[in-house]
Amino acid sequence: MFRSFSIFNYRVWFIGALVSNVGAWMQATALSWVVLTELTDNDAAAMGITMALQFAPPLLLVGVTGWVADRFDRRHLLVVTQSLLLVLGVAIGVLLLLDVMTLPLMYTFALALGVIAAFDNPARQAFVSDLVSREIASNAVALNAASFNGARMIGPAVAGIVIVAVGTGWVFLVNGVTFLGMIVALLLIRTSELIPRVKAPGASRLADGFRYVGRRPDLMVTFAMVFIVGAFGMNFPIFASTMALEFGQEADGYGLLSSILAIGSLAGALLAARRDRARIRVVIGGTLLFAAAATVSAMMPSYWAYAVTLMFTGFAVVTMLTTANGYVQTTTDPALRGRVLALYMAILMGGTPIGAPIVGWVASEYGPRMAILLGAGAALIAFAIGATWLIVSGRLHRSDEKRFLLTIDETRPLSVVQPAPEEFSDEVASTTPVRLPEKAMPARHAS
Repeated sequence: MFRSFSIFNYRVWFIGALVSNVGAWMQATALSWVVLTELTDNDAAAMGITMALQFAPPLLLVGVTGWVADRFDRRHLLVVTQSLLLVLGVAIGVLLLLDVMTLPLMYTFALALGVIAAFDNPARQAFVSDLVSREIASNAVALNAASFNGARMIGPAVAGIVIVAVGTGWVFLVNGVTFLGMIVALLLIRTSELIPRVKAPGASRLADGFRYVGRRPDLMVTFAMVFIVGAFGMNFPIFASTMALEFGQEADGYGLLSSILAIGSLAGALLAARRDRARIRVVIGGTLLFAAAATVSAMMPSYWAYAVTLMFTGFAVVTMLTTANGYVQTTTDPALRGRVLALYMAILMGGTPIGAPIVGWVASEYGPRMAILLGAGAALIAFAIGATWLIVSGRLHRSDEKRFLLTIDETRPLSVVQPAPEEFSDEVASTTPVRLPEKAMPARHAS
């Protein structure tokens, strides 16, 4: 489960990311609460607009941000983006403490945060592949998710307590300080031990990533599922804050819900780290589990009953997303990884500008329970897309040994594994197994 920790650079990165993630979750909690309760009168639609402004830039700038992540030194790029995020966090905190923050000004800050995150996210995701070899990249991605969700257990709860005790402005100032953890970690990394970057042959073009994904039906299906769930199902700040208000809770109650959600999320990430590699069937199964968990949570009659169901919701969504991220990273041509990951992050985060305002409007007009059910319905559609592809592609078929048993082939298209790994090992070879049955396989099963 923790095999990536054997590498010094990854250990340093993990610690810095954990500190930074705690602050980021504190800020995300405070930002949602400020818009909902201080800058508006419980207006969930305004909260949806704030989320949309943060997540629109990754979609609009996807071509440029992916090219930058592949073209420039990712460590230096991350130092710049993390420093800018630090400055913005401190600025928001100061304006709140001076009591001069307004809703339009907060919209401006949300957009600025989104623009910087558009460059930070693909570089941060791809940088993991610079820290560890390809055969353990899936494990490193899953541990990154564990760090993210471990911080999610701490950050929102602490933010809720700080908001009640001394006000929201201090939360943003604390977040600014935590960015120093990531910056220091980046400076401590031993550059001589980084994995050599694979350069694309010929000129590096922005459109190459789009063309590559267009030739990969498995990635197209993965991206479609992630987009739908990201747009309508992952608006947890809206769901948790409006449900907290419905149950008569304050900021600390809202922060606690986010932390409880993270308990299931952390479990999902750690289980993903135990798997030998990322499989697309786990992505599809996780989507169905998320739809079921969200539906049940919408029916809960009390605060604590709703909180318990959030653990299952968190487990399902992180199982899906961590596996999808690992699948994209470990099956993509290394020379195009930054551009493909930028497209992946744009798809994941870019759905929010579409879905968040709609979900926020539904929560305002029809209540938070209907908004949660909308997310569950979207996840069910995403599952249908993935399951249909499994059947049409021929990967799901009747077992040769037992009449009523279904099996799923793990063989991937040859084009996925053509780029040679940086170094050969038995673990790398085992990432693309081709099973040889005892008896001759029918022609329709060959790949």
